[in-house]
Amino acid sequence: MDKKLEFMQEAIRLSEQGMMNNDGGPFGCVVVKDNKIIGRGWNKVTGTNDPTAHAEVIAIRDACNTLGTFQLEGCEIYTSCEPCPMCMGAIYWARPDKVFYANTRQDAADIGFDDSMIYEELSLPFNKRKIPIETLGRDEALKIFKTWKNKSDKTEY
Repeated sequence: MDKKLEFMQEAIRLSEQGMMNNDGGPFGCVVVKDNKIIGRGWNKVTGTNDPTAHAEVIAIRDACNTLGTFQLEGCEIYTSCEPCPMCMGAIYWARPDKVFYANTRQDAADIGFDDSMIYEELSLPFNKRKIPIETLGRDEALKIFKTWKNKSDKTEY
């Protein structure tokens, strides 16, 4: 059997395991480096009362812990469903080489996991969004940014 398919089957298995344990929705993910799984995750939103505990985020955290780094260059992500906007953000920050997914966002919407509102909201100006967003305390916060910019011993990412 193709190794890529084996990795995807593990992500799908994790999606079922988490769902059957009532940890959260039916989503699983693995991170692979050099043809070896180095991170695993499944949705734990309801089991942990954490709306950010999506399979991809948990798998990324696990893989980064395994590697001792905050980036996943040289890695591939296999996820049982097309990543939501939050998970795509996490994936881009982690910088893997490639992402494979099984179910589509429409498949997820069909069972009650519809992210279309988030995609629509992100394209709107702040003052038109359902959750109001406004700037506050920028002058004070910019001082910290300036300190970061001039900090000589920082780890850039």
